[in-house]
Amino acid sequence: MKNKKKHILVLAAGSVGRRHLRNFASLGCDVSAMDPREDRLKEANGEVKLVHKFKSVEEALSTPGKFDGAVVASPTKFHISQTMALLKAGLPVLLEKPLAKNLEEASELFKFLESNKNAKVLLGYTYRWWPSLGEFRKKISAGEIGRPLRAEFIMSAHLADWHPWEKYQDFFMASRDLGGGALLDESHWLDLMIWFFGMPEGIFAGIEKISDLEIETDDNVDMLINYKNNLRVSVHLDLYGRPHRKSIKIIGEKGSLDWSFEEGLDRNIMFMNLAKDFLGLLDGGSEFTCGVEDGISVLKVIEAARKSSSSGGVIKL
Repeated sequence: MKNKKKHILVLAAGSVGRRHLRNFASLGCDVSAMDPREDRLKEANGEVKLVHKFKSVEEALSTPGKFDGAVVASPTKFHISQTMALLKAGLPVLLEKPLAKNLEEASELFKFLESNKNAKVLLGYTYRWWPSLGEFRKKISAGEIGRPLRAEFIMSAHLADWHPWEKYQDFFMASRDLGGGALLDESHWLDLMIWFFGMPEGIFAGIEKISDLEIETDDNVDMLINYKNNLRVSVHLDLYGRPHRKSIKIIGEKGSLDWSFEEGLDRNIMFMNLAKDFLGLLDGGSEFTCGVEDGISVLKVIEAARKSSSSGGVIKL
């Protein structure tokens, strides 16, 4: 029912899960959390008033009709299974990126959505909700720099600085099984590339672990990407850089555009805009800023990059 006070269930009370709990609570929602770790539930309950605390998805869904929507903020390994459980319970889902660890996992969700047209999944590639990047995209589309010829995407940030309150070795980003690593977790930048320019034609990539970080996942990704219209794109992602750098540069026939993330800016703006969009969907809205098909496009690029890195050749899409 429109304008009814919403009750949002958040799966996982880690850093991003607690952010979602705070944001939805600040927007006037009731919030509940699920996390197998009691310490995280206790910490979350100290930040916002939780209506319910659960140790498992099954426990959370044992009483039908309790929630209006749910957020999946768990490690990537659990994205598809938890999203499917929520959708089968009739709940719209805000799913944190990436969609899944691979295309094979994602296809299960895609098939379910094809046969259940009323099911809703909003995918949280949050940079799409960053106002300055929305304006950046409009300038490209409006032809302010003419036809784009060259684009560069860079994300460089030392993993130990991400969550200074915990050992980075214990962070899911360090685990291959949980779906960590630079390529999957920082696929924000691939999503932005596709959002700006569409799907590419060919990819040459190197995906490596080159630093002394005590992790089992990739910490360095370099990609050269070709488009049919002669646009050339480079993407660099790493988990060892200091000072941190997040930037985009696009060179066109008539000029250039530059964007960079400045430390100290309020990152929560994009998460709040995402939360508002999700509440709009719960009220009957049908416009998706980012959905499952967008996540599948990113995974197609990721899988092509993996094949290229293994084979040492260019992979066509």
